[in-house]
Amino acid sequence: MTGGVQIRGGGLGAPRERDALAPARMARAALTRLMEPGDATGAALVAILGPSDALAVATARVGPDPRLDAAVGSLVLGGGAKSWEGLASAQERWKARVPDLAPQRDLETIARFGGRLLIPEDPEWPEGFADLGAQAPIGLWARGEENLPEVRRCAAVVGSRDATPYGLSVAGEISKGLVDRGVTVISGGAYGIDAQAHRAALVSEGSALPTVAVMAGGLDRYYPAGNEELLRTIARQGLLVSELPPGGAPTRHRFLRRNRLIAALAGATVVVEAQYRSGALSTANHAADLARPVAAVPGSVYSASSAGCHRLLREAGAVCVTDVEEVYELLAPIGAGLASEKSGKRAVHDGLSVEDVLLLDALPLKQGTTIERLANVAGLKPAQVRAGLGRLQLLGLCIDSGSGWRRTGR
Repeated sequence: MTGGVQIRGGGLGAPRERDALAPARMARAALTRLMEPGDATGAALVAILGPSDALAVATARVGPDPRLDAAVGSLVLGGGAKSWEGLASAQERWKARVPDLAPQRDLETIARFGGRLLIPEDPEWPEGFADLGAQAPIGLWARGEENLPEVRRCAAVVGSRDATPYGLSVAGEISKGLVDRGVTVISGGAYGIDAQAHRAALVSEGSALPTVAVMAGGLDRYYPAGNEELLRTIARQGLLVSELPPGGAPTRHRFLRRNRLIAALAGATVVVEAQYRSGALSTANHAADLARPVAAVPGSVYSASSAGCHRLLREAGAVCVTDVEEVYELLAPIGAGLASEKSGKRAVHDGLSVEDVLLLDALPLKQGTTIERLANVAGLKPAQVRAGLGRLQLLGLCIDSGSGWRRTGR
């Protein structure tokens, strides 16, 4: 018995005896099947009692007392809910799923697929979920060998399923460029922009975990079926994750709920192409609620596929981005070690004053010239030329060649 629930089956997925977290893992495995993603009452119950005792109460093996009822209600309402159903009502709602609980079977199933169940008690639990508060997942089912990178090393690239060639091209360039720079691409495994983001990430030769697909159903099946080969590749080279146990169906509600996980796992969210009411805007809104940077790629004003991006730019304060460097810059403020690489592509005039630009343009490349000649060509006073030459020389942009002043080859 675990949390009052009969454990059926045994074998591969059973928590090892040496696993000190076995009771918590078993209980959370059961809770992911019992409760829908984002169930506020369930989250409050687990926060107060811990997973094992919460499971006992949720399955009505242990009846709630008035103090527990009041504590859960206070937490739910304090989290922003407008009303609360009460524990007895929640138990009735969960009751129909109790006979189907077989956490050991689910752990065995995911193990057969080379996966595992991550729980908040694990050291590798994604730190980004802490910002979700009561909306954090009870557990995270995963397929793949690697752990999730830290938030500042991840960026979400999302957008329309009905993508245009323009959107696919931009999504591909941004995603591959991010992985080339050591950033993991997070997306939802759907058709269109999501699939293109994953594909482009997988062909990068960067050292980072290339991509993570956050799914809306159990990881024992690949959905959508048209992306099966892509998702298989992600399971081998990247990571598939879901808060649903094996067998969980990808319903519309669960697609919307999983968007909060995409936003929480990423240091910044980029919407490449989205219609006015696209589901991708849900991910962007979750990212904004978490105070994470949100960016949108502009498109043609005549394209309905970019209307959602323009809406984000106009109404939601999203940052306009046009290339991978601008996306990369959004991650830098989150932590050290991600300085923008744009400095490597600076133009020679970048950072110079107007006077120094005029002087630099007046300097010849081969034959040296005099200060008086430079003053005439640049339209500056001789004193301004002397001061400017000193500044440009310190920057390595000009030299006194003996026959006069000239530009360097930089």
